[in-house]
Amino acid sequence: MDAAATHHKFSAVVLGGTFDRLHSGHHLLLKAAAELAEERVVVGISTGPMLINKEFAHLIQPLDVRRAAVEKFIKSVKPGLQVQTEPITDPFGPAIVDEGLEAIVVSEETLKGAEAVNKKRAEKGLSQLQVEVVNLVLENGCAEKVSSTILRQRDARQIQEKQDHDSLTVNKN
Repeated sequence: MDAAATHHKFSAVVLGGTFDRLHSGHHLLLKAAAELAEERVVVGISTGPMLINKEFAHLIQPLDVRRAAVEKFIKSVKPGLQVQTEPITDPFGPAIVDEGLEAIVVSEETLKGAEAVNKKRAEKGLSQLQVEVVNLVLENGCAEKVSSTILRQRDARQIQEKQDHDSLTVNKN
């Protein structure tokens, strides 16, 4: 999706994710949401039980760091926009209770989540959200998409290499 080419504008747009180590994929999602929103972007940021099954969960940045990075990036795209970050502990967060929302931004892989959100909204008598899909970013022309898991995996490997190096250094002395 090229949000700039889209003629639809929404007063309030929602999206969600872990937003660990903001990368180009996150930037595309957040930029699309900012460009589609006229007044407000609501960003659900996973925490608690939503992180338990993530690979290298112990390396996920603290919630405050992730919230600040999201807010700073959106403000860099559209300074006048109201940015509301909400910690979420389930797959729905504010998307199923905020009556003012009009659209949800998702990646191709989280499209089913948007469908589940709209189903819950219907059950609660709320309007359906317009679903805007953003294409995923492939890293350096590889077939693998950019992901925070890959970045945490790299960090874990670097930590392990440093520990291995440090223990060799200590054993030599």
